[in-house]
Amino acid sequence: MTLQSTDMMPMLQMKNLSKQFILHLQNSTALTVLDNFNLTLSQGECVRLSGPSGMGKSTILKLAYGNYRASSGEILVRNTEGQLIDMTQASARTVLHVRNHSMAYVSQFLRVIPRVAAIDIVAEPLLENGLDLVSREQAREEAALWLTRLRIPESLWQLPPATFSGGEQQRINLARSFIKPRPMLLLDEPTASLDPVNTQTVIDMIVQARNKGIAILGIFHDDGVAQEVVTRTVSMLPLETTQ
Repeated sequence: MTLQSTDMMPMLQMKNLSKQFILHLQNSTALTVLDNFNLTLSQGECVRLSGPSGMGKSTILKLAYGNYRASSGEILVRNTEGQLIDMTQASARTVLHVRNHSMAYVSQFLRVIPRVAAIDIVAEPLLENGLDLVSREQAREEAALWLTRLRIPESLWQLPPATFSGGEQQRINLARSFIKPRPMLLLDEPTASLDPVNTQTVIDMIVQARNKGIAILGIFHDDGVAQEVVTRTVSMLPLETTQ
């Protein structure tokens, strides 16, 4: 499956990508999730991965972010210096650098840190490079703007989000990912658990990012959301129909 893109600069290229999981409790059976998958994502695009559950949509995002290692193929990510980094071969240090500067990932689950306040979880990406480009106070001020935009009550800002509702945790996750502009966004159901008002806010955030030239690869099960933000759809098919 080869997918065409626009003439804008490619930010992500997946070439002949395959992924197998070894089921050790089932006699080391190999489960193939992706086989010979190809994709190009360019600046200013919002590409939707579409298809039934189990087709490998979330796996593609995790491979791009370096959470999973590919079984074969290439995942080329353009970093902020304009270089193409193959995430299948990159060292842990290089993967971390790409995450910090070139790519943000909104997963379906917030990485909750015990005893760390919500406002500090949101502010962390502005401080994680260790270069002191902004002070902690400045980072917290920026975090407060995003928390306000996403309607997180101020009474919750100083509390750890472990006990927050699913919708509140999702908004913390979104604020954390959007606070630091990066050239590429990976979105896995970004409006899950959100009410209509907050869903519209997130739609506006995605459209603004796309219009600034950020490359977006996402999973949107809500067709209404997809209609407003998506520029191109990639249909994921069962492997037996593509081989």
